[in-house]
Amino acid sequence: MNAAKSLGNVSAQGGSRQGWSRYKASLRYGLYVIFHPFDGFWDLVHEGRGSLLAAHTFLFLFLLTYVLRLMITNFQFITAPLQYINIYEQCGSLLLPFLILCLSNWALSTLFDGKGRFKDIYMAMCYALVPYILIQLPLILISHVISFDEAAYYSVLASVSVIWCVFLAFVGLMQVHDYSPGKTFLFLIITVFGALVILFLLLVFFSLLSDAIGFFVSLYREIAFRLY
Repeated sequence: MNAAKSLGNVSAQGGSRQGWSRYKASLRYGLYVIFHPFDGFWDLVHEGRGSLLAAHTFLFLFLLTYVLRLMITNFQFITAPLQYINIYEQCGSLLLPFLILCLSNWALSTLFDGKGRFKDIYMAMCYALVPYILIQLPLILISHVISFDEAAYYSVLASVSVIWCVFLAFVGLMQVHDYSPGKTFLFLIITVFGALVILFLLLVFFSLLSDAIGFFVSLYREIAFRLY
């Protein structure tokens, strides 16, 4: 009994170490993807080089970097009313469109013979955010040691981080769905349109839901007032 329990503990520890090693390897693989996007995204999806946990980590770090950029960056380079900043609203304003874009891309992929699953699309989009994290985090510190006259360097690096992410997202979706560049570009335009439709339907749904709740609350109050 004791021997079996010891063997089970050893196996559990071995599995834990193996899982941790795979997680660290999938995080490091993000560096390979941003410098070798065509091979990197193909292996990310088709060879299982990435992981959902690493993708979640990159998305969390992206949101954290965005919030820190608003709150800590030197006021000479970014103007943000700190007293009115709501962290949850800022994160939601990025997270919701991000997930809707992934959903729209997955939903419309069947019309364009796309091969990617929602998991593959989500992972590719999350790994495409790595340059923003790697560039914007140091820029937050750099903004406090450079003068306003050197703002051009700051702006160039900030723009590079965004353009790099957009390029990686383009290549990632192209590799996930096995599309040509032209078809990927057309598909991205349709994806944005589909995301706007989904967002519109969500707004209509919650508006109707709010009206329905308000109606039943008013009805309850009217009945309660007449009975009591």
